[in-house]
Amino acid sequence: MKIADADILLIPGYANSDPGHWMRRWEEKMANARVVEQGDWFTPSKKVWMETLLAAIEAAERPVVLVAHSLGCILVAHGAHVLPKDKVKGAFLVAPSDWDRPGLVPAFDGGDFVPVPRMPLPFRTHVVASQNDQYCDFEVAKGFAHSWGATFQDAGHVGHINLESGHGPWPEGMMSFAHFMARM
Repeated sequence: MKIADADILLIPGYANSDPGHWMRRWEEKMANARVVEQGDWFTPSKKVWMETLLAAIEAAERPVVLVAHSLGCILVAHGAHVLPKDKVKGAFLVAPSDWDRPGLVPAFDGGDFVPVPRMPLPFRTHVVASQNDQYCDFEVAKGFAHSWGATFQDAGHVGHINLESGHGPWPEGMMSFAHFMARM
């Protein structure tokens, strides 16, 4: 599948993706990509976030490919079996966060996103993870990918793959995403 043949829904995690984050840059570069904007980025509710995601999928006019970061990955895993199977064709999940770990983010305990689902996702899925992500141990991320039936990519020692880890522009990520799309 070509990138231009899909609606790309970008799903940030806890606290959103600030301007300059690779996800915001992808939205600017791809005419068919848009960020799924949540009403509350700091006290996430799985129910509310899922309703927002479902509305975005329903509004899409073409097949949908989800691109998620951090808590956004966990939202996709929670919703995989309620998302419209006829529309969602794949998920590219970057730096999933381990909300099963107590104290991951002191201001938010994971709420109703815990426990993290560990069942196969019903669409093609690819997980990109860092060896030194402070929000998810590398082996945990590999375990998520395995349980979700996803292909797995070791991104190296690159932190949480966000602005703080130097990932405004993330050309390696765009190349990986293009390769993922070509295999669909």
